[in-house]
Amino acid sequence: MNLTVSRRRVLGGMGVLGGSLMIPRWLLAADVDDVRSNAQEAWIYAYPMLMHYQTMEKQLLNPAAPEYVGGFNCFRHYSELYTPKNREIVTPNNDTPYSWAWLDLRSEPQVLSVPAVDKDRYYVHQLVDQYTHNFGYVGVLSTGREAGDYLIAGPDWQGATPPGIKAVLRSETEIVMVLGRTGLRNADDLPAVRALQQQYRLRALHEYTASPAPDAAPVIAWPAWDSKTGLGPDFIAVLNQILTLCPTQPSEQALRARFARIGILAGEAFEVNGLSAPVRQALIDGIQAAQAQLKTAVTQVRTTLGLFGTREALHGNYLNRAVAANVGIYGNSVEEAFYTGSRQDNQGQPLQGGRRYQLHFAPGQLPPVTEFWSLTLYDLPDRQLVANSIDRYCLSSRDSLQVDADGGVTLVLQPSVPQAPSNWLPTPASGAFTLVLRLYGPGREVISQQWRMPAVEVIPA
Repeated sequence: MNLTVSRRRVLGGMGVLGGSLMIPRWLLAADVDDVRSNAQEAWIYAYPMLMHYQTMEKQLLNPAAPEYVGGFNCFRHYSELYTPKNREIVTPNNDTPYSWAWLDLRSEPQVLSVPAVDKDRYYVHQLVDQYTHNFGYVGVLSTGREAGDYLIAGPDWQGATPPGIKAVLRSETEIVMVLGRTGLRNADDLPAVRALQQQYRLRALHEYTASPAPDAAPVIAWPAWDSKTGLGPDFIAVLNQILTLCPTQPSEQALRARFARIGILAGEAFEVNGLSAPVRQALIDGIQAAQAQLKTAVTQVRTTLGLFGTREALHGNYLNRAVAANVGIYGNSVEEAFYTGSRQDNQGQPLQGGRRYQLHFAPGQLPPVTEFWSLTLYDLPDRQLVANSIDRYCLSSRDSLQVDADGGVTLVLQPSVPQAPSNWLPTPASGAFTLVLRLYGPGREVISQQWRMPAVEVIPA
């Protein structure tokens, strides 16, 4: 659940203002109840795609932005440890430094090449389409630790697979995001991580096969994104442009037909100010209902089960897809990584700085993983790392954890240095905080919910 832009939005910034270009005449006299219900459904459907577009706008379309990756079809690698001074993303981790790329697959596929890695090195490349589905993976859990070349193709590519390609990973959409993560053991491991990142390679198919280059795809007229108004009625104009690169899937034909009744059509212009007052108000009411629906759903999230994955894995649950985008867009599919945590103690009270807690794993009940696990603390509501005297922001299975007399492991969470040696994760002196437990390569018992994170216990004064 690693975020790439600042998202302090439990639906903050969801303004309901806007205006764009033009409107079909038939919508001027549309049934207001139909507009309201379709707007609510369409906004939930569009929300993750809009958040994805917001990320793309900063990373790909704005060279002046700090997040800019350098254009299409190239990697930008991040290989520094995060500290409380780094506030460009929320819920950052020091487990897996990132490698970002955006692919334009309209004219030809791209080939992702990865090196061989040692048995104790974790890495993964998560492939995300414009729906925010995790449609493919290249990494130690999915494709193994051997070196390999993997072809990433768009929905319309019909070419032959060239020799040397280990697998073809096909996207439903023409634009694809690649989010690479490379496991980091500790600060001393940074040089090795950087060296590995430099071996991740992207090549156009014609370069890989030493063939003539195809004709370049037309320049895309990307719409402007305004975070203050983009999630109001203006969302339709932006969504219509996004949909030009997203062929309609058979399972969504009826849904797209309903959306068309409120002006959602790939490539069509849309102007909110051209609507009649009743229709415009119905549109706004539907959006506000959707925002409230999402806000309620977000409060009920306890784990990431059912939130991230392929189209098939999500089973058409567009609310879950929206929740995922809100709580941590680009979370891994559960087979790759599982995220859980807590904001409350075993007495049902919010975790609070200045108090003493412990997280006890009984003998044989440490998080079951094939790779590693980590527990990280963040303040609330900002969800940032918290400064402390020993610069320790997480505890993990990569640390030399002290074992209890009974064979279990106890993590001590408090602001002051414990009197006895312990597995100490410093907490803030005041203010609310949250804990996030990440499991890389979760075991079957995690996915089946036979294993659950234990409660955070209050240590009596």
